[in-house]
Amino acid sequence: MASSVKFPTPALNQIFNAGGSNCSVTPGSLQLRGGSIFPVRYLAPISAGANCDRSCTGSLRNGSFRRSNAGQPSARPRRKTGDPKLKKAAVAKEFSGSLQPLSGATANVQDRRQEVPSEGSTVNDAISHEDRLGTETFASVRDVQSGTIEQVLVIGGDAEPGNVEQVLHVEAGSTGAGQKHVDETSRSTLTVADVEEKKEEIDDEKSGDELSWAEVEPLLAEETSKERAVREQEEKRAQEEMRRSQILKLAVKHSYLKNKIFYYPNPALATEELEIFINRRITALIGQPKIFITGAFNDWRWKPFTTELTKTSLPGDPGDWWACKIHVPKEAYKVDFIFYDGLSIYENNDQTDFFIMVDGGMSKVEFEYFLLEEKAEEARRRKEDQAKKERIAAEERELAERKAGEEADRAQAKAIVNDEREMARSSLLKAVERVDGLWFIEPSKFGGGESVTLFYNRASGPLSQSKEVWIHGGYNNWKEVVSVVQELSFQNSNGGDWWAAKVKVPEKAYMLNWVFADGPPETARLYDNNDYRDFHGVVTNTLAEDAYWGQFEEEVYEKLQKERQARREEAERKAVHIEKLKKEMAAKTMETFLQAQSHIFYTKPAEPLAGEDVTVYYNPSNTVLNGKPDVYMRGSFNRWTHFLGCFEPIKMVKAENGTHLEATVKIPKDAYVMDFVFSERGDDRGGIYDNRNGLDYHVPVKGGLLSQPPLDIIHIAVEMAPIAKVGGLGDVVTSLARAVQESGHNTEIILPKYDCLNYKYIQDLQEVQAFHFGGSKVRVWNGKVEGLTVHFLEPENGMFWAGCIYGRRDDGARFGFFCHSALEFLRQSGKHVDIIHCHDWSSAPVAWLFNEGYRLNNMHDSRIVFSIHNLEFGAPLIGRAMANAHMATTVSPTYAAEVAGNGVIAPHLHKFHGIRNGIDPEIWDPYTDPFIPVAYTTESVTEGKRAAKEELRRRLGLRQDDRPMLGIITRLTAQKGIALIKHGIYRTLERGGQVVLLGSAPDPRVQNEFVNLSNQLNQSHGDMARLCLSYDEPLSHLIYAGSDFILIPSIFEPCGLTQLTAMRYGAIPVVRKTGGLNDTVFDVDHDKERARAQGLAVNGFSFEAPDAAGLDYALNRAISAWYEARDWFQDLCKQVMQQDWTWNRPALDYIELYYGAKKKP
Repeated sequence: MASSVKFPTPALNQIFNAGGSNCSVTPGSLQLRGGSIFPVRYLAPISAGANCDRSCTGSLRNGSFRRSNAGQPSARPRRKTGDPKLKKAAVAKEFSGSLQPLSGATANVQDRRQEVPSEGSTVNDAISHEDRLGTETFASVRDVQSGTIEQVLVIGGDAEPGNVEQVLHVEAGSTGAGQKHVDETSRSTLTVADVEEKKEEIDDEKSGDELSWAEVEPLLAEETSKERAVREQEEKRAQEEMRRSQILKLAVKHSYLKNKIFYYPNPALATEELEIFINRRITALIGQPKIFITGAFNDWRWKPFTTELTKTSLPGDPGDWWACKIHVPKEAYKVDFIFYDGLSIYENNDQTDFFIMVDGGMSKVEFEYFLLEEKAEEARRRKEDQAKKERIAAEERELAERKAGEEADRAQAKAIVNDEREMARSSLLKAVERVDGLWFIEPSKFGGGESVTLFYNRASGPLSQSKEVWIHGGYNNWKEVVSVVQELSFQNSNGGDWWAAKVKVPEKAYMLNWVFADGPPETARLYDNNDYRDFHGVVTNTLAEDAYWGQFEEEVYEKLQKERQARREEAERKAVHIEKLKKEMAAKTMETFLQAQSHIFYTKPAEPLAGEDVTVYYNPSNTVLNGKPDVYMRGSFNRWTHFLGCFEPIKMVKAENGTHLEATVKIPKDAYVMDFVFSERGDDRGGIYDNRNGLDYHVPVKGGLLSQPPLDIIHIAVEMAPIAKVGGLGDVVTSLARAVQESGHNTEIILPKYDCLNYKYIQDLQEVQAFHFGGSKVRVWNGKVEGLTVHFLEPENGMFWAGCIYGRRDDGARFGFFCHSALEFLRQSGKHVDIIHCHDWSSAPVAWLFNEGYRLNNMHDSRIVFSIHNLEFGAPLIGRAMANAHMATTVSPTYAAEVAGNGVIAPHLHKFHGIRNGIDPEIWDPYTDPFIPVAYTTESVTEGKRAAKEELRRRLGLRQDDRPMLGIITRLTAQKGIALIKHGIYRTLERGGQVVLLGSAPDPRVQNEFVNLSNQLNQSHGDMARLCLSYDEPLSHLIYAGSDFILIPSIFEPCGLTQLTAMRYGAIPVVRKTGGLNDTVFDVDHDKERARAQGLAVNGFSFEAPDAAGLDYALNRAISAWYEARDWFQDLCKQVMQQDWTWNRPALDYIELYYGAKKKP
């Protein structure tokens, strides 16, 4: 039985209770009779047990408000003049006390159910509870029986006796039209679509004088928003009172405890405000009129802040508390701060700073990775910006180059035309329309494109006895040389010995040129060329002179432009090839670099990925840990600098392959390199370590958030190719510096400013500063050489105005002054330098001068690396540099072992390493070499070398037939094995081969020996051997390309570049096993395992004993392979070309050495 309803406002009572008991509330639903539809969005919470005692004749129908006379629910009276108007504002006010505006049509309250007022509570109690609940739903009705909240949409039928009341329950979370909901008390089912249809029907029935719900609704919303704002304000006041009460308690507590600071809330929360309080009375800021806080988050690394504090006004405050508010960002795990007076007085917690830990933000590790991601994103943006700038600059350069090219071609076209025009004028003076009795043309007046008949009197010239007469013709002063070849026929119509031919006049001809002959060009023996003046005839009907030459200029210009474009495209094609080759070689070199140590150490995957697991394999039997019962792996990341530090030692276990131990570790996502050492113990109590002779084990990591930061490297040297080159030192300095720079590091060079520099290779040379040192002003110039920044030092004492690099008696003093002034330049410039690399005796003083006078200055982080290129000179200086350098090198591992017993090196073997040299692939590349006839790659090596051999033979006058070619390119000194060179020449000739030698001797006696040998060979083997006894750079390229073998029988060889260059051109080296020759040439029969251990394949023929028998053993095998296994030999040529003997691998070794030096104290 429904009970009466008491609504909280007169308006609702008037609407719903007008006319009788047609509205009731039962548990869980509100029922309206008489067809009334109440907008569910504004249905108020109503207590159960109430009953309407009047019928609901007022209604709100689908967006309109209508009032009806009592007892007439279906009537729709019009508003009359004088009737009281229903004021919209009044209605809104009446409704606002009970109707709750709702924010959405599908609000879900299931997760927000709470206990509701008990049965018998007043409507106001329910409303108050609803306010506290804070829900905004379609309609909230208390289900007293269940104690829960439901959403109810109510639709009533017509008020006729016996009708079944229709109730549509919209459960919390229902979402749309078409979803059906059935009331347990009703057998009629409605959908939301039914409701919408009903609402549309009612809306169609609205009359013009009805009050639109669209007009009422905003006022209701506005009014209820104001009420909600009042409620929220009251809540804020209550919260503020609670906050002040809690803060006061904290202030009293911390005043009593004599704590300098406290904060609120506790714990501090990320994304919230934090209040920080300081008791000025007990700090260094006592009595100061102003207090500021300055700080940042997460150990001072995130979002710094500074703000002024204000004096608090807490009632009963026993302290002198000042406060401020700061917002804690979502990334925070800690707040760090100090206080100061705005000037010079600080309160920093006894120099330990203040900090507050934060809840709800990032962890420290999460923040580290967040920073890394931020840095990675910033680096990516910088890279994109830099790429965009470079692209724009490249486009601008290309436009400028195109414009300059167009201007140059136009100027060249004009010059060509002017020359042609002058020649034409001179020739036209000789041109005539006919020569009586000798030749004439019919018709006499003709133009370009027409056909004419040329008559010639054979009897009048040297062809009078010839059986045939031919014309060899051209036009416009022989512009296209011979363009007309035609036989004349005898003509008897004119009488005499006249011959004639019909000739087509070229379109643009203004003059015809010809001679007569007794046959076509390929067989003619006798000519009539008008006594060497040729014959010239005028084309009478031609273009105006200016028009013709203007058109001719355009043709020349277009031809020049096409040629320029072809050159540009060819250069681009070669550039793409070179870049591709570089990448392929670099990738292969890295693979070889890792593979070379696989007998000791390798990883799976071979190229580990950041954020993934990697398994490390280690073979202790090949190390100092051989035989140890246990092996532990220790390591970290990013050159031992990772913020997580070193991971705990991992005991390695036996791997499946049986020879290695293994351990797995997780790579952090910001890693760019892995770092490892191995030990016999898992604790820190000592024991034996394998740290690769101080260099540690390192494996690059791909895909990390960070890139390896570059090292700053300075080379101090007295030679640099190509601007100041005497020997190999200059090549090494330039090539090594450039290779390391291309690996991502910053490399610069300091060089004396000689007055004999090759300035054409220096770009942007300019004086930038000057300083005084050693009693002289030293001027500093900067420039670019081969893409490297070079600092040139020019002392005004004239030490380097000598017209030479070496050769003066005071070379030691000159270079000593240079070394000292180079260090002074670095000190005064304040440049950050990680590595100072000095070379040979000439810059050896850098090592001890740095330790004695500069290491304690602003260069304390710098380290010295010293390289020995030639141990024959300056041994005392080299020994002193070895003692002072942090790391030292020489030019190959084998040579390092050979000289390890030398007195200046032996005491320092712990820091002495052998690293081979490399060749410059931009200079030595058969694909781009301008000095060979046909460019070739590994795919076309056979064809390319055949063409080069033919050209070499042609140039040197050697026999052109199918036989092997031995090349020798060398300085003729005792070190290079002079006797073995002579023996190799004769042995090759005995085997039917040809020989070409290029070289000269600094010793005149040796030079004369080879001059005599050359003369003997010219007489005995004139078309089989040629000795070229002066250096010829272009010829050296052709010999490398045209030779099948290159002979290098050195007695000793620190490194050697000849064998590396030979292999680059597909020539097979025949060498003695010494120094760098042993490190780079692997015998096809005896060194397969040694090559495999280096990640390489066999590539040549070698011998050990420095005698004729040893040389014969290697040379005979090479020549026999050429004769008897030609296909195998050609495959070998291709194989050696594919090997990377550039600076890629040495650069990796030097970079590891540089990092090793950085670890030195």
